Amino acid sequence: MKSNEERLQDLLAYVDSLTPVHPSEIPGIDLYMDQVTTFMDSQLAASKRHDDDKILTKTMINNYAKNNLLPPPEKKKYTKEHVLVLIFIYYLKSILSISDIQGILNPITEKYFGNDENYSLEDIYKEVFSLEHPETQNLMKDLAKKFNTSMNTFPDASEDEADLLHTFSFICMLSYDVYIKKTLIEKMIDQMASKNPETKPSKK
Repeated sequence: MKSNEERLQDLLAYVDSLTPVHPSEIPGIDLYMDQVTTFMDSQLAASKRHDDDKILTKTMINNYAKNNLLPPPEKKKYTKEHVLVLIFIYYLKSILSISDIQGILNPITEKYFGNDENYSLEDIYKEVFSLEHPETQNLMKDLAKKFNTSMNTFPDASEDEADLLHTFSFICMLSYDVYIKKTLIEKMIDQMASKNPETKPSKK
């Protein structure tokens, strides 16, 4: 059985492996749908929960287009900007509804997709990407703190009970953190919608 320190190091190593797609790794040429799904699957494989999970499917892409999340392809080909939008959708859909993702992405795509007068969509992705490394370091420090705190809960528990209770405490701490951040994100989306009623997402 692994020690608590070994378990923590495994968790931190896993978090460190979940790096977003680097801007330089995104193809600069237009891709057909099969090429898009293959690219996404290879680049984000580390985030799969199960080996047979699909990062992105043709059905997903068609649904995103149907819900006005993804601009239509050009002659059945997807540009680098399409791939950037799909990457944003992938990260957001793990915690947000389609309508909330609309509220975040639609103002961005409407203003910057295919338009590089001030900022291009690639400029925006690169800027956001640059925040990833320091944020990951902060997250790992917070993760270690929560883990160590949870390992000190239920000091009177028997050895048989301790592992289950400690793990449950850790999961609850992480869940509360996600709950607070998700609620804050939803509040910000609602504020964006109130300022721009024409981009208000539908309640589906």
